[in-house]
Amino acid sequence: MTAPKVLISDSMSSQAVEIFRNRGIDVTVSPKLSPDELKAEIGKYDGLAIRSSTKATAELLANATNLKVIGRAGIGVDNVDVPAATARGVVVMNTPFGNAITTAEHAIAMIFAVARQLPLANASTQAGKWEKTRFMGTEITGKTLGLIGAGNIGSIVASRALGLKMKVVAYDPFLSEERAERLGVTKADLDTVLTQADFLTLHVPMNDQTRNIVSAEALAKMKKGAYVINCARGGLVDEAALREALLSGHIAGAGFDVFSVEPARENPLFGLDNVVVTPHLGASTTEAQEKVALQVAEQMSDYLLDGAITNAVNAPSLTAEEARVLAPYLDLARRLGSMAGQLTDEEVKAIRVTYEGHAAEAPAAPLTQTVVQAVLGAKIDSINMVNAMEVAKQYGVTVASTKSEGDGDFQTLITVEIQTPERTRSLKGTLAGRQARLVEVKDIALESTLRGNMLYVTNKDQPGLVGALGNLLADAKINIANFHLGRISEGGDAVVLVEVDAPISPEVMEKIRGLKQVTRATALRFDA
Repeated sequence: MTAPKVLISDSMSSQAVEIFRNRGIDVTVSPKLSPDELKAEIGKYDGLAIRSSTKATAELLANATNLKVIGRAGIGVDNVDVPAATARGVVVMNTPFGNAITTAEHAIAMIFAVARQLPLANASTQAGKWEKTRFMGTEITGKTLGLIGAGNIGSIVASRALGLKMKVVAYDPFLSEERAERLGVTKADLDTVLTQADFLTLHVPMNDQTRNIVSAEALAKMKKGAYVINCARGGLVDEAALREALLSGHIAGAGFDVFSVEPARENPLFGLDNVVVTPHLGASTTEAQEKVALQVAEQMSDYLLDGAITNAVNAPSLTAEEARVLAPYLDLARRLGSMAGQLTDEEVKAIRVTYEGHAAEAPAAPLTQTVVQAVLGAKIDSINMVNAMEVAKQYGVTVASTKSEGDGDFQTLITVEIQTPERTRSLKGTLAGRQARLVEVKDIALESTLRGNMLYVTNKDQPGLVGALGNLLADAKINIANFHLGRISEGGDAVVLVEVDAPISPEVMEKIRGLKQVTRATALRFDA
């Protein structure tokens, strides 16, 4: 039997190379290939091991006629065209937890750096000055650390902060009271975290719900003299608003490792004495880079030799034929889960999935994993299909699935129910051919695709809403692609789902929420 062949196209630890060779993998290390050279070579290989430099584009994958797996040493897969890989049956793996400790430590280091003005004091002293009175610092013992996001990295930051005798108050929609107690933190809503924090640190993914989560309004709610730390994702903080808060003295200092535009050659935060910035170094330690390289080598070897999948971001363990048959069902499950996750701001207690008709004949496990990943993935960065159930367990989320074989109104029907302490949210979807379609929300019949940018509105069935929405979107120069309406009864609860051609800004969303008929409005985003 011919040994599987793996190409390492980015710089990687020599120990990772040895893992491949010791497992019987034929490995080639070529970290300096140009895109054209890589495209010419990729057809020879069963596996591609990369970091962030190699771009696994659809064009490259079209030449990867033998490729079975791409292994990304690190959490981000932005440099991989995951849909194109999935379409070609290529498993994409990452190492979501390998950088966690290193990134958490960088956030803690930033807290010390801004509290004691270490970079500026160093530069002054190196210049031969002795400005003891200039650099009056702030103790962190006894101070309150406000945590936005208490997932894998956030929980590590919390444990380190508690060891430094800080108090920790955390906002995370998926943080249960039980898990908060285990972590030793106080669970709170976002406003409470903002108002209580002496130091605020962010550990959430970047998406439409978290973009500018620390806005000008949020900064205004913070204590005078507080500090803001962002080692998570650029765009979570309104950098221009933070600059103004820093210049006014309302915010005492900030430490940033990530920026809305990277590489950050210029930024509103640059040039301020009370700001410490680093060039996205969160994962840049020898130990972390070694760890993720070894992990990805082990994972790829396991898959190529034994068929075992670990930390796959695009598919469960399925044959090519099973993947082809299941693809539309997986897509429907993902879109329903994504919508449920984007609509849920509270703690999720349970996720229930029911399969009817043809969906009940398909393997339930990968479909349920897809729903869980999509629901929790709206708030948790490191979740994938393989670890979805474990992450749900860690967060105290009960997951259940059932099959109903009776005849119904649809040949295929998947129902996703999300239980929170306040309510149960229900969505139902079907397939029109191989296309996913929503057919019911909150017991209200409503048929719509789930794609691109959308606006979801719950309202009282009263005249004038459709026109008012249309006018607000038209004033914002946002084109409406489709308008979908549903109601329980005349004058009762109703739902509007609008497909639009561009994202809706927070300012426009506030105007929509201010309409008298509207009880809730949420901007949604669905990937292709």
